[in-house]
Amino acid sequence: MLPITRVPETIANGMAKFRPVFCREEGFEHVSRYVTGLIVSPNKTLQGIYDLQVWEGERPSRRAMHAGVFEAGWDDDALMQRHRAEVAPDYRGRGRTVIALDWTLAHHERGPKIYGVRRAYDYVTHRMTLFQTVVTAVVANCEGFDGLDVVVQAPLDLPAEEAYLHMTAKASYEQMDEVRQRLLELLHHQLHRRTYRKRTEIVVEIVRQLEAEGQFPQAHYAFDNGVLTVDLTRLIEQHGKHWVSELECSRHINWHGQWRRIDQVAAELRMQHPESFRPVTVQCRNGEKKQYWVFTKVVRLKKYGEKRVVIVHEQEDRQDAPRFFVTDAKHWESTRIIETWSYRWTAEVFHEFDKQGCGMEAAQVRKEEAVTRHFRLSCVAQSLLQRAPAVVSKSERYAFAEGHITFGQKCRTISRDVLRALLALCQRYFVEGKTCAQVLDLLMPV
Repeated sequence: MLPITRVPETIANGMAKFRPVFCREEGFEHVSRYVTGLIVSPNKTLQGIYDLQVWEGERPSRRAMHAGVFEAGWDDDALMQRHRAEVAPDYRGRGRTVIALDWTLAHHERGPKIYGVRRAYDYVTHRMTLFQTVVTAVVANCEGFDGLDVVVQAPLDLPAEEAYLHMTAKASYEQMDEVRQRLLELLHHQLHRRTYRKRTEIVVEIVRQLEAEGQFPQAHYAFDNGVLTVDLTRLIEQHGKHWVSELECSRHINWHGQWRRIDQVAAELRMQHPESFRPVTVQCRNGEKKQYWVFTKVVRLKKYGEKRVVIVHEQEDRQDAPRFFVTDAKHWESTRIIETWSYRWTAEVFHEFDKQGCGMEAAQVRKEEAVTRHFRLSCVAQSLLQRAPAVVSKSERYAFAEGHITFGQKCRTISRDVLRALLALCQRYFVEGKTCAQVLDLLMPV
């Protein structure tokens, strides 16, 4: 645990671009130190980050840092708009750019009162657990990726509310207080219905915001069937862009004038017309080349109209379970569709890195605004870390990198900056004549 004596130069230069978003210099200093802690602190809660801070002069209270980060009057929406404007130039004129839309579960086993946390079944761990549902948008090219927005879904349980209202309904109310109470319950339920947003609705709002800003004019979209909706696809198409989505096996397509499940059509093709699957070589986002056996055709889907579908096998004998993709770009070849889809996995990488490296699941704040700010600051921290300067390590310790600069090496570079600042401060204190005990009390108060 390295004491943080100042904001490292790499983080300070990156955060300087966000200075107009924040009100006071003191609050901006707290936010910058908090972002530094999200990267280098082993305990990424506010308490854990605060405990590592070292100030020259009077030490601010933990409450002051909490207020500066989570309660001050700066706008987290403006922060993300500035963040998108800063990262956008890195995706112009640098090859294919794709925006991946996805959602993930942020677990909080010991935080049932945190905003957005609810107990439900986790399909990954196959058990009941506490988590938040987080919707994300990630832009990627072959060189890197950045989170564009992070939104926490409100944890309302509308079916439970409706069940309660039906169970407590009465044929008549004799007292005016009962009428007033019942009216308030109905009004609250209507308010919840109006304000509640599904994951798919949140995704549509994110895309609408991204297209209104126009920072990524050449970026197409990729997502899975969990967010695929007619509203989303129409919005993307209205802005002259294309999209690629995974298609569930139960989806019906119009096949020779009949509506049939796409997995049944794939099985029929595999058995009766195996020659219809042709081999293609696809270069994925990471540069790896993989071979697939694909069948593609423009067909009609209910509600979506004519779209191009792709049936993909990874084995030459076609004995593996096929995957199904759909796109509005009817002129695209199957290779381009699969290559575009490969960029969708950057959302998974972003989720994993933000959880493990930038503390997405670590915050113990409870209010909606504080939770949203923590998620968005962790998104900014990921981008700052990705742009941290680092040299290719040639030591055996990093032989796995094979000459590539990894996130771990960049994090190590920032940690070295923190250590350098700590050593410089200690050197100055020793020159001033302070003893080891005095310096230790300054760095780690009892």
